[in-house]
Amino acid sequence: MAPHIYVGMSAKAGPAVNPASARVCAYAVLRRVFEQGAYADRALHAQARDLDARDRALAMRLAYGAVQRSGTLDYLIERLAQRPVARLDPPVLAALRLGLYELLYLRGAPDRAVVADTVELAKTSGRRGGHGLVNAVLRRAIREGTSALLDGLDERTPQHAAIMHSHPEWLARLWWQELGAEEARALMAANNEPGEVALRANTLVSDAISLARELPVSTHGDQKLAEALVLDGPFDAHASPLWASGAFIAQSRAAMLVARVLDPQPGERVLDLCAAPGGKSTHLAALMQGQGEVVAIERNPRRAAELQRTARRLRAANVRVELADAAIPRSQEASFDRVLVDPPCSGLGTLQARADLRWRVTPEGIVEMAGVQAAILAAGARAVRPGGVLVYSTCTISQAENQRQIAAFLDSHPDFVLASEGPVMTFPHRDHTAGFFIARLHRS
Repeated sequence: MAPHIYVGMSAKAGPAVNPASARVCAYAVLRRVFEQGAYADRALHAQARDLDARDRALAMRLAYGAVQRSGTLDYLIERLAQRPVARLDPPVLAALRLGLYELLYLRGAPDRAVVADTVELAKTSGRRGGHGLVNAVLRRAIREGTSALLDGLDERTPQHAAIMHSHPEWLARLWWQELGAEEARALMAANNEPGEVALRANTLVSDAISLARELPVSTHGDQKLAEALVLDGPFDAHASPLWASGAFIAQSRAAMLVARVLDPQPGERVLDLCAAPGGKSTHLAALMQGQGEVVAIERNPRRAAELQRTARRLRAANVRVELADAAIPRSQEASFDRVLVDPPCSGLGTLQARADLRWRVTPEGIVEMAGVQAAILAAGARAVRPGGVLVYSTCTISQAENQRQIAAFLDSHPDFVLASEGPVMTFPHRDHTAGFFIARLHRS
């Protein structure tokens, strides 16, 4: 994610001063995402450099919303245009997605302003006649009634729910099977809502009560996580002097739970595999009160450097970064009191925050990811001393990467047992934070 992206500019942000500027930006983001394969957050960062905070907030709402809802939008566009979206020129399709999203889901600006601006955007593509189709489709949507268009959708089956909630059909079927119909529907609905924006007070520098007093935005805490603050409004975190001083880091409450489940103690040796960008490593250091050692492993030099900077900013002096491959067992085995395995995953628990991720993940990718996770988990297990603790965590909702991964590990590692309380699981629709799986294991 781009380092200066605004934290907290959610769908609750107010109307923009210059809606046209925001639409121009959002249109450019959509084209970069769907025509060039760019990541939505990076494209927005590049396109919104000259926008003020309110225009940027609206541009993000428009761009991220249209990307998230593109499955539903395409279904309705085909009906209104009476032709497959595959036959539409990409710039025209981008304009249709943007305009229809605003008409259907925002409903803040006058319909005529939305149509006029979207048609003008289509004209800039240079495609002859494309703007006429955009004008006709959007006006037809207004005539039929935007509420009626959405009310015509249903969620009786995985296929219908995938259209209504704009998810790939394979993913709707997967969650239908693994979670049940009711949970799957609720999860998909939640994935299209703004996610929480939470800060972790860095207890090496401050505490949540003191931090809350200094923030220019109201917050609320979490009874189970004393260091957590959930923001009640927008906040440019990276521009804050509190950020520069290391008083906090942006981190979901679900991610904070990982270090809590590992429960490191002052003076211990802790290994954190796949540690970048450093949110969990520095949380471990804080829970250890800066005493002992956290060895943070990262194989990517750029991300390792980022991890180093994060540790310095958060004054986590007991974090030592090593450039290494987490899947390769360490030469000094069974030497750590606690080991955290937080491997790469499909990220299906973070769809609220990552607008385009649902369209990038594939079933084949999950299978491939599970193989990587198994290798890193096995390497992490070899580093745990007898009587030590191993925690495996992912930010995904997929049994192949979670429950089945742990079951296979326990079958091949009889010297490990799962903690009696079982894995911790969080869900966006139930816990109002990211979807995480956290399993605590003990080495006998």
